[in-house]
Amino acid sequence: MNDSPSTQAALQVTIPSDRGPIAALFHDCEPAHGTVLTVAGLSGGFDGPANGLYGDLADALSQRNIALLRLDYRIKRTGPIDDGTSDVLAGIHWLQQRDRGPVLLVGHSYGGAIVVRAGLRSSAVAGVAALATQTAGIEDVAQLSPRSLLLIHGLADDRLPPGLSHAVHARAREPKSLHLLEGVGHSLREQPDAVRSLLLNWCDETLPALEPPPPSTGGMTEGTASPAPPT
Repeated sequence: MNDSPSTQAALQVTIPSDRGPIAALFHDCEPAHGTVLTVAGLSGGFDGPANGLYGDLADALSQRNIALLRLDYRIKRTGPIDDGTSDVLAGIHWLQQRDRGPVLLVGHSYGGAIVVRAGLRSSAVAGVAALATQTAGIEDVAQLSPRSLLLIHGLADDRLPPGLSHAVHARAREPKSLHLLEGVGHSLREQPDAVRSLLLNWCDETLPALEPPPPSTGGMTEGTASPAPPT
């Protein structure tokens, strides 16, 4: 019988980088076989689109034995795309040091381009989800393959029109998927449940299920607890 995952409350962490400290919220779980790393649009923050989508993912991801790192940019609104990419790569490195498994990246708007760029630069990334993404800076998206690409865009987005995600999808190689949501604007707040379901289904498809522990061959205990990651 499998032990249910143990969810920890969000831990405020500071991730070091060559360009300065990066604020993040870490929802760890034991055991974990992967991590979702999220970033927002140009204004930054931890919550993301669709009425605070990123925080809402924590419990559902934990039930899948997946940790969550919500990262905030050092430089907001006018941050160069290379700075945002560097922040995400620093977050990936921080997770690798804690052995939290392969990483799925999720970004909204400007953050969509950031996570594609970071995915191209890190072998730890298993997949990238770009929500209402821009196209600037991700002309090399075809090189993301064979890692998974998920694109979600609202058909009523008047800030970054859905044709941008169409263009990214056309340029990318398999595995890739594009989901267009009727009546949904740039913030994706009109259909938060649909966006959440698409992301969770993609996580299930992209990260392999955690294998159950082998049966005990002796003694009175059914298993041993995994050591906590260093802080």
